[in-house]
Amino acid sequence: MALLRCLFLLAVLLPHHNAAVAAASPHHGPAPHDYRDALTKSILFFEGQRSGKLPPSQRVTWRRDSGLSDGSSMKVDLVGGYYDAGDNMKFGFPLAFSMTMLAWSVVEFGGLMKGELQHARDAVRWGSDYLLKATAHPDTVYVQVGDANRDHACWERPEDMDTPRTVYKVDPSTPGTDVAAETAAALAAASLVFRKSDPAYASRLVARAKRVFEFADKHRGTYSTRLAPYVCPYYCSYSGYQDELLWGAAWLHRATKNPTYLSYIQMNGQVLGADEQDNTFGWDNKHAGARILIAKAFLVQKVAALHEYKGHADSFICSMVPGTPTDQTQYTRGGLLFKLSDSNMQYVTSSSFMLLTYAKYLAFSKQTVSCGGAAVTPQRLRAIARRQVDYLLGSNPMGMSYMVGYGAKYPRRIHHRASSLPSVAAHPGRIGCSQGFTALYSGVANPNVLIGAVVGGPNLQDQFPDQRSDHEHSEPATYINAPLVGALAYLAHSYGQL
Repeated sequence: MALLRCLFLLAVLLPHHNAAVAAASPHHGPAPHDYRDALTKSILFFEGQRSGKLPPSQRVTWRRDSGLSDGSSMKVDLVGGYYDAGDNMKFGFPLAFSMTMLAWSVVEFGGLMKGELQHARDAVRWGSDYLLKATAHPDTVYVQVGDANRDHACWERPEDMDTPRTVYKVDPSTPGTDVAAETAAALAAASLVFRKSDPAYASRLVARAKRVFEFADKHRGTYSTRLAPYVCPYYCSYSGYQDELLWGAAWLHRATKNPTYLSYIQMNGQVLGADEQDNTFGWDNKHAGARILIAKAFLVQKVAALHEYKGHADSFICSMVPGTPTDQTQYTRGGLLFKLSDSNMQYVTSSSFMLLTYAKYLAFSKQTVSCGGAAVTPQRLRAIARRQVDYLLGSNPMGMSYMVGYGAKYPRRIHHRASSLPSVAAHPGRIGCSQGFTALYSGVANPNVLIGAVVGGPNLQDQFPDQRSDHEHSEPATYINAPLVGALAYLAHSYGQL
């Protein structure tokens, strides 16, 4: 533990060369934040997003059972899973990505989570159980439950929803390589989470992952081509499906060690965009994540055939290192990584996780990254990541924590139906579709605190209005929290809080 603290202090004491990184200067003495508390809350958030029959162990008690007939219109059981954000939709594409990233958080940093590990596993399992249901029929993936246009025309609690729970699927006649390969990735990543604690369940997950990936690869097409009226503009697959094929193969290689997937990566990597310079990693584009994941096989497992992926991974990482010739990332004046105005915090959390994960691989292999001739150490990458997490938790110009329930000042009017309307316990009577809009446009704080929810975050000027109707900045999402879980586990451990 002492050694880790020393390494961390070395990292943040390294000289920096511009304002964005100057903001990453060290806090001497105690940790700037209670990362353990933030970790606990970041995992608890997932319980507030649950759909289906809630278990006796449910800790977010203002939520109740919902979506209990999901799938019945197609005579399949699609009860369970997560609402991805502030509405009552189950969008399979971001849901699967969220589970891949939550599982990756546990795979990389679960060993540091101590008492939170079981809660993290429970969160992964709630999602992977649903993905098993969504892939129960061969050559079919059920990718969405709910009519997004009808759902968004209402502001109602999930417990009350009466909008159509229409089911959408991909199959050989309506291909969806992207969503199917992402689902395979999620199942494979989850199998690693349960490999030791529940080997039978892990075997079931990896077997399903193999089958779903084979379907994704064989029947190629972008899911939003045929399903555009239903999945767009919410979760269109803008980047195509090549990134998900590489990402899915990378996870199956890691989960199975089967040389078939290594061969697949070697033969198809370039065609699938392994060396493309697309440095925005999120629910749509997985190229950067695949590069980091495959680079691990070279750096840690010494798979020499994949040596070029260190260069591909370095390229992505270097794009985020301020003060180097390779820096391509915009930062706000307050120091926040800024990719897009809509739900920018998802890129902050995913980038922070990737920086910490790659730093782990580099440290293991005693290597550094060369960014345009500048040598960048694992410690420097950790310092950049920590600065981003600290900003999220309140070290920013507004003094605002962007995690609900963490710190004294946090968003009170988040764009979230269940949180903004009275709970069933407080208001047993039904709240109709249009009745809830009074709450949407109200200026009062949400009656139910969705602890751990991380919202979209501030704008480019570091400002955050905390308005419920401002979904770009005020809406939480599972894919914002999922990678943050791993980053918080690392930071809590490095400061001796775990």
